[in-house]
Amino acid sequence: MTTHRFTITAEGPFDFGAALRFVEDWPPTGSLPSDGRALRFAYCAESDWLPIGVTVTAAPGGVAVATTRAAGPAIRGEVARILSLDVDGSGFAKLGEADPMLGELQARNPGLRPVCFWNPWEAACWAVIVQRSSMLIASRLKQRIAERYGARVNVDGREYAAFPPPMTLLDAGGLGLPAQKEEWIRGLARAALDGALTTEHLRGLLPDEALAELRALPGIGPFSAGLILIRGAGAPDVFPGDEPRLFAILREAYGLPEDAPLAAYRKVAAAWRPYRSWASFLFRASAYGAADER
Repeated sequence: MTTHRFTITAEGPFDFGAALRFVEDWPPTGSLPSDGRALRFAYCAESDWLPIGVTVTAAPGGVAVATTRAAGPAIRGEVARILSLDVDGSGFAKLGEADPMLGELQARNPGLRPVCFWNPWEAACWAVIVQRSSMLIASRLKQRIAERYGARVNVDGREYAAFPPPMTLLDAGGLGLPAQKEEWIRGLARAALDGALTTEHLRGLLPDEALAELRALPGIGPFSAGLILIRGAGAPDVFPGDEPRLFAILREAYGLPEDAPLAAYRKVAAAWRPYRSWASFLFRASAYGAADER
C-alpha cells in the first residue's frame, strides 16, 4: 500500500506529546491503540466522505503525517484542524501574561492546543449519543456503530474502523440507541449532506449565527451546538454560552459569585480573544482532567 507523507508546521507553541496524552484519555478517542509516540486513526474525510487512515508523529516545529491515500489541500487542512494547527497560535502565550490564571494553566500544559473530533459530523453524532449517558458508555456505543457500519482501514498494519459517513447512517437502523436518538442522527445525516455540518460552512459564519443554526438541528441543544462548533469545526474564538461545568471552574478561578450572570463570564472570556475556545479548553481539561472533557 502506498503511503503519502507531508508535514504541518505549527505557528506558535505546540507540543504533540501533550496532544497525544490528551487523545489517550479523551473518551471519544480513548479506545484508540497508542504506543505513546504516534496518533493513528481512520475517518471519513469531510472533503469527499471516503475513508482514510492517518498516522501523526512529532516533527521539528510541528508534525509529520502519513496517510493511506493521496492527501490534497482539503485533507491536509482537516488534519491540521484536528490538532488546531490551522490556527496561528503565536499570540496565545501573550494572553497568559495578562491573565495570571490562564498563564498558570499554560505553564502547566505548555503547547497543548484543543484536539478536535475528526469532523463536525462526527462531533454532532457524539453530542447525540452522549446525551443522558456516561462518556464511557457513549464511547463504546460510538465504537460499535463504527465497527458495524464504518469502513475498515489498515493503518501501519492494524485495522481501524472509521465512523460511518452521513449517507451510510441516513437510512440505517439498529444503531443500538434509543429510537429518538436514531431519528436525530438520521436528521443530522441529512443536514451534513446538505452542507450544514461542514467546517467551511460553520467557520464561515459569525459564531452566534453558527450556534443558532446548530441549535436548530435535531437533537442539538445549546451545549451540543458549542461542542460541534468548537471541538468539531475547530473554531478558535468562541465562548460557550451554556456550559455549567466551565462556569463553575471560572467561578472558582476568578472568585465570581454563585449567581454570577452570563455577562460576568463573558467579561472574563473577553480578555482571551481571539483564542476564547483555546482558553476554555485549558480550563476544562486542567480542572477536571482529560477523562471528563467533552
